[in-house]
Amino acid sequence: MEVLKKLRNKMQENKIDIYLVPTGDPHGSEYPPDAYKYRTFLTGFTGSAGVAVAFKDEAYCWTDGRYYIQAGKQLEGSGFALQKDGQPEILSPYDYVIKMAKEGDTVGFHGELLMMKDLQKLESQRPDLNFKAVDLMTDLWENRPGLPQEPMFILKNAYTKFSTLEKRDQVMEELKKHEADTLVLSSLDDIAWFTNLRGRDIPNNPVFLSFLTLDKKHLVLYIDLKKIDQEIVEYFEQQKIVVKEYHDFYQDIKKLKGKKILLDPSKTNALVYKNIKEKNQLIEAINPTTMLKAVKNKVELNNVKAAYVDDGVALVKYFSWLNQEVLAGKTITEFEAQNKLISFRKNIVDYIEDSFTPISAYGSNGAMMHYSAQKESAVIGKDSFYLIDSGGQYLRGTTDITRTLHFGQPTEEEKRDYTLVLKSHIGLANTIFLEGTKGSQLDAIARRPIWQYHMDYKCGTGHGVGYLLNVHEGPHRISRWTEDCPLEEGYIVTIEPGIYKEDMYGIRLENDVAVKLDGTAPDGTFYSFDMLSYIPFDRKCINPDLLTREERQWLNRYNEQVYDLLAPNLNKEEEAYLSIQTEPFSEK
Repeated sequence: MEVLKKLRNKMQENKIDIYLVPTGDPHGSEYPPDAYKYRTFLTGFTGSAGVAVAFKDEAYCWTDGRYYIQAGKQLEGSGFALQKDGQPEILSPYDYVIKMAKEGDTVGFHGELLMMKDLQKLESQRPDLNFKAVDLMTDLWENRPGLPQEPMFILKNAYTKFSTLEKRDQVMEELKKHEADTLVLSSLDDIAWFTNLRGRDIPNNPVFLSFLTLDKKHLVLYIDLKKIDQEIVEYFEQQKIVVKEYHDFYQDIKKLKGKKILLDPSKTNALVYKNIKEKNQLIEAINPTTMLKAVKNKVELNNVKAAYVDDGVALVKYFSWLNQEVLAGKTITEFEAQNKLISFRKNIVDYIEDSFTPISAYGSNGAMMHYSAQKESAVIGKDSFYLIDSGGQYLRGTTDITRTLHFGQPTEEEKRDYTLVLKSHIGLANTIFLEGTKGSQLDAIARRPIWQYHMDYKCGTGHGVGYLLNVHEGPHRISRWTEDCPLEEGYIVTIEPGIYKEDMYGIRLENDVAVKLDGTAPDGTFYSFDMLSYIPFDRKCINPDLLTREERQWLNRYNEQVYDLLAPNLNKEEEAYLSIQTEPFSEK
């Protein structure tokens, strides 16, 4: 509440009626560096998605279904009321401002945090309002963290297939299709993909703070020059990359004139937009790099498949260890458990870091979809479910996997719910679909078994996954709440339905799959999913009577593959655990 009071004083001094504080950074990142976590500083809510809006007499914080429970608790005492974004009766934050702002009001925002598309929406629907880019937050934030300065490294061709020079030709071809001559690129994962460089500026996201511009003559990369060693200097020369200081970017784009500039409104901040819109023709489209990097080539797919085998071995070692410890009556907290899993992953030769902070949640904590265990966390017992959602960043790719386990005897309700989630997972994983099908169309296939019992999960069913990049990658998703693009061959996407019962438990079963060609016919081209993740489900939580014969056959085939791939890399105790979990069900 104290921070909100100080913000309102600043608003009054600057004649601001409404102030917007979205989640993000100058690059549209889902997970911003600590220096840009203004919304968390203001509200106390630590989730990765949300927008805070302060009026003179009221204040709200919007977030999606993954965080309803968490945000409800963390916002207490902040002065911000929770708005459950995605619920039918709830307007989005910007729609709420459009509806509630009074004629002539001044709406303030940090120019590097608000995305271009959001400012355009506000300006077009409320031309009677004044929109002012002004940073009211930084002065309030004592001891604000500085910008990260972690080292960068080069991703070799064995992991990428295409050099930056080759990718440059691909991107220029895409620019021609849009009749553009210049690309202004802000999103960090796009820049990392384009340059075949990786960094550590954002935990779990191997990217580096940067901007990039491209035209027929020059590819210019704006970064902190202190991060560059001699090897990278030589690499830039080989790949014909011009390097300039990170903070020179805004001054340089002001000089652009008469250009046909392609930029992505959802990944370009309002300050960039304001600096170039008057003297240039803007062509708004998804970054061509976004579309190109979404399609994983054969080198990338083969690498990530191998990484998933090693990742699966680490998880089975972890499950076997945790099962023994809990059954022996040992006191293992959620936080201790997730650190043990990380230690298993660290033994994998090309492990870099986790792909996100693990969600290690026992009992009712599992109902919070993005729960984060702290040092003083719950003890894992035998009376409820334990949910672990985790992944690794490897030179061979990015992994993301969720399993839900029970170390005691699950109740009939728990077994039913677990089996419904499994049916949901199998139903989508086993789907063949026509070329042009969107993730939003596939979403209902996953939900159907759960809907039959009048239940639902308040999140999407799946998201794209990068290659040694962000664990959440567009442009594709499997979700009913999005205008998404059709799934294409080479896309990697998660399948992760769930059931979440507040104050009871959460169940989520997640695998990664790659879209592959299934066949062609007179009616068109058809795709299916190629399984990447091979980790066992918890057999005792499954009620086989709820599975169809086809579902049992799918599960038995999957379990056979799990055992064949992982067992050779396990010790006797671990192999025995895996053998029990993959024992086939009767298919009659």
